[in-house]
Amino acid sequence: MQTTQEIKREIRDLAKKNDAVILAHYYVNGDVQDVADFVGDSFFLAKKAKEASAKKIVFCGVTFMGESASILNPTKTVLLPAPDAVCPMALMVDKADIAAMREKYEDLAVVCYINSMADVKAMSDVCVTSSNAVKIVKSLPNKNIFFIPDGNLGRFVAEQCPDKNIILNRGHCHVHTSITERDIEEAAHAHPEAEIIAHPECLGEVCDLADFLGSTKELIEYVKNSSSKEFIVCTERGVEHEMKKVAGEKTFVFVGAKQICPNMKKISLEKVRDCLLTGNPIIKVDDDLRAKANKPLEKMLELAK
Repeated sequence: MQTTQEIKREIRDLAKKNDAVILAHYYVNGDVQDVADFVGDSFFLAKKAKEASAKKIVFCGVTFMGESASILNPTKTVLLPAPDAVCPMALMVDKADIAAMREKYEDLAVVCYINSMADVKAMSDVCVTSSNAVKIVKSLPNKNIFFIPDGNLGRFVAEQCPDKNIILNRGHCHVHTSITERDIEEAAHAHPEAEIIAHPECLGEVCDLADFLGSTKELIEYVKNSSSKEFIVCTERGVEHEMKKVAGEKTFVFVGAKQICPNMKKISLEKVRDCLLTGNPIIKVDDDLRAKANKPLEKMLELAK
């Protein structure tokens, strides 16, 4: 049986042989992050997918991420090591609601969190990530915004954009909404010197207690630069791997076992190796859907510059 280090070396050799770039989200297993060419949040990885010069992209993330890479790179082969790694939030959009909102509001902009499937992106005006959502919504001329699918991130954006009429969707991330006010209060009692940092996908009651709110990348940068030595971290605990790299002397407290995305954790070193060996599974968005879904993604990349 191969050791972890042997599998990692095999993956790097196969990536070079296959002219493949490996992209990994912060929420996947640490061993998978270690073997990737680039590790980041959704916005960073979308940019890297677009900039990739390699013939193949191995996307270590959930299915909507692989779809986005395929949309942005129609001439490249996009491999998804775990095609059953589906983000539940990405499915929490009713397309009939989008149509109804367009009927109700003449100047509506449908703002779609990148955590969504291609067919929903195709019905949207612009995509956003947690790191650029406020900037992009502020830049839009539209007064009325239908923010999909995550209602919690939409609430956060609405608080930063009081001049907009932001209509919220009912979607949510089950990992972030599993964290409660009581969890934070108990952790803060046990760690009174710790700063509370949270992703805006969390419930409002958790965000209200946070000393800092930000995207996954922003949370990592915050712990790196903060003078504090201890943090109560309210997001998926895969970020701990990178946080320990940039601030290994600091302590990171996670409030419960539910702070793990089981779909992100489906991506293993063995699956990354196997997809490079076999050239499968391939994720491909058909040309007609790709053309429609590409427009809001490209608009995001342009407006977020």
